[in-house]
Amino acid sequence: MESSAALAGQIRSMLREAADPALAPGQQAYMKSALPFLGVRVPEVRRLAREAAWGISDADELRAAALPLWREASHREERYAAQALTALRPLRGRLDLLDVHEEMIRTGAWWDHVDEVAHRLADLLDAHPAELAVELRVWANDEDFWIRRAAIIAQLGRRDRVDRALLVDAIEPNIADPEFFVRKAIGWALRDFARTDPDWVRAFVDAHPGLSPLSRREALKHLG
Repeated sequence: MESSAALAGQIRSMLREAADPALAPGQQAYMKSALPFLGVRVPEVRRLAREAAWGISDADELRAAALPLWREASHREERYAAQALTALRPLRGRLDLLDVHEEMIRTGAWWDHVDEVAHRLADLLDAHPAELAVELRVWANDEDFWIRRAAIIAQLGRRDRVDRALLVDAIEPNIADPEFFVRKAIGWALRDFARTDPDWVRAFVDAHPGLSPLSRREALKHLG
């Protein structure tokens, strides 16, 4: 699609114009990234992506621009821009974008990309709760721990819309996992929901003595 290729090209150009090479080495070191950085901070990347895509309401066009930005990225900011496009209103909450989100988790394979996808999963839960709940229960048992992390934190920020049964089914298969990013995700998901239902979180922690010290500490962090 010619227009989507033009959008992807425009975003690449805007990122390079905004680059501060002095920032790039520190960003790459902090993220332990194989991809180099241009030196554009994430909020600015998102702003530029929104600016470039302003007025585009065609979901297929936005998707077609996001995919090459992600797959052909020479710098990490291009991947951030691709994710910013998936957050735009025409693509938000679209079930047919789940394969793109999954690709970003599996090929991104680091917390910055995975945690950004989690926001899109929360949007999908609002738009397609039954269908996505089925998928996330499968993800919670996936061999890839980044996919499992995404399933665990997919309900962050949903407050009283949290599906408690889904949260349990995402956490329980992963309680014994020694991976730091999984244990941290469990604690984070519970801590976030504790703002809405602290008694439920306390009861869950009490009922699961196998929780790692990290998960338990994070879950109860603000509960005294």
